[in-house]
Amino acid sequence: MTNSNKPNLRSPRSPRSGRPVHIVGTGSYLPDRILTNADLEKMVDTTDEWITSRSGIKERRIAPDWMCTSDMGTEAARRAMEQAGVREDEIDLIICATITPDMPLPNTACLIQHKLGAKRAAAFDIEAACSGFLYGMEIGQQFITSGTYNTVLVIGAEKLSTIVDWQDRGTCVLFGDGAGAVVLRSRGPERGILTTCMGADGSKGDILFMPAGGAKFPASKESVSARMHVIKMEGKEVFKSAVIAMQTAAEEALKKCNLTINDIKCIIPHQANLRIIDAIAARLGAPKEKVYINLHRYGNVSAASVAIALDEAAREGRFQRGDLILLVVFGSGLTWASCVIRW
Repeated sequence: MTNSNKPNLRSPRSPRSGRPVHIVGTGSYLPDRILTNADLEKMVDTTDEWITSRSGIKERRIAPDWMCTSDMGTEAARRAMEQAGVREDEIDLIICATITPDMPLPNTACLIQHKLGAKRAAAFDIEAACSGFLYGMEIGQQFITSGTYNTVLVIGAEKLSTIVDWQDRGTCVLFGDGAGAVVLRSRGPERGILTTCMGADGSKGDILFMPAGGAKFPASKESVSARMHVIKMEGKEVFKSAVIAMQTAAEEALKKCNLTINDIKCIIPHQANLRIIDAIAARLGAPKEKVYINLHRYGNVSAASVAIALDEAAREGRFQRGDLILLVVFGSGLTWASCVIRW
């Protein structure tokens, strides 16, 4: 893999047909409360050095008890709509990616629809864990490409503090709360979303999961006392699987678009672990300055992570109109996805 920063002379191509789809607005929301590593030292047997060296995380945001996933998703959506100049009555579809819905039913997207006042919009949730936002973007762009809808709102929103085991130092230090959103539309003949690659491996679903709360183990006194309603993770297996899957997905997306990593202006990976991000960058031959990282401030916010990072990177001017960016994610399922976008 070359480490040259010189772009190649090939033009990017898109394997897509139908109407081009673009991200016309981004938004994000983070709760005010900051939980630092020093705070966690008072809660569990851990240290700032231990957390930082293993994850790269220094702090994370925690939503107050009264705040729901739909509240955070609604605020992120409003900010994306404001940037896009889109009114509530122009939204055709709302897709919310989350593993922490307000409740099993109705879906969180419907609750967001009501809070936004987007009465025309259809609404549904998807659950692909940390990959959910890119899965949602792919679903949304398909509706626009086909001509079914014109304006789609895609949201990643999580309140992971409600399913974290605050007695497990190996997992409670990793996760936080927040939301990110994009507005998708077709704005001209040149393609915005060039390609998306998705994958899954259900045989490894038991290395990152929450055992109870579904039909298999409904909530009961026994399931609560056994601490089955919190995240369980085999860290080493997740690390190994994440690096391989994200590298493969990124390379597949670049190949489909006739690009190399040198053509990409900014890489936005899932913000789960700094060692994973560094390993992927090294395997792709990408210089560190191309990789956007906000993990140290927010931790892993699952489906919201890459959405929040995309919004912050765009607002910070890390790329401009016409630049190529690469998004790549990995999550429970196991699931993974990558996406190449011309901004």
